Amino acid sequence: MVVTFTVLCSFPFIYYIIKLEEGKDLEITKSGRLLREHSKAIRAFMWLFLGFVVAFSFWYLVLPQYTAMNFNAQIEIFCAINNPSNFESCVQQHGISPVTGHITKQKLLINIIANNVYVLIFTILFSLAFGAGAMFILAWNASVIAVAVGIFSKGSLIKLPLGVARYMIHGVPEIASYFIGALAGGILSVAVIRRDLRGERMWRILQDSLTLIIISVLILILAGFVEVFITPKLFSLIGVFL
Repeated sequence: MVVTFTVLCSFPFIYYIIKLEEGKDLEITKSGRLLREHSKAIRAFMWLFLGFVVAFSFWYLVLPQYTAMNFNAQIEIFCAINNPSNFESCVQQHGISPVTGHITKQKLLINIIANNVYVLIFTILFSLAFGAGAMFILAWNASVIAVAVGIFSKGSLIKLPLGVARYMIHGVPEIASYFIGALAGGILSVAVIRRDLRGERMWRILQDSLTLIIISVLILILAGFVEVFITPKLFSLIGVFL
């Protein structure tokens, strides 16, 4: 309910940006300049997503009595990913459980990248089917991350910035990848609606969308490495000084 309301409120802004970016495909011929222009839209989407995460995290912390009502599904997903062997206990305690020791970092990396690629595929498909429709998936991801931030912060608003940093170190490139994929699918969707997939225009739009998808996959792989090898070490060091 919270996610749906948030997306509906931001939908006009999102659709306007995607429509604007599709128009750039028809006006700009140089790929380098076109990618720089698209980067402006990605930055706007990233600030929007960060706003989602901070807002959801804030309300998760200040209104704990409504947590079960608004974030029950997100807590279940968090526990299913972080502690599947003690799922019920995790849901009840809302605690953070480390990944079990028998899972190697290599296997964890493969699992994370595979899961992220699935999300990217669905993001692109949703964008193709419904222009800005990928925002439902991305807003949902923002709410799941917000729950993780809230649990990490242990009910303290003072720890909220640290909790956001904990998940945004690898979350920024990961979510940027999703937005790039969403932009690629959204550009194609708007082009179909506006009947721009004809002649030279079609090849220009298809080439741009394919380039964006390749870039999104590469960034997603990089984000997986950061999540597995850099973020845990960094916050283990921070934990020593806290």
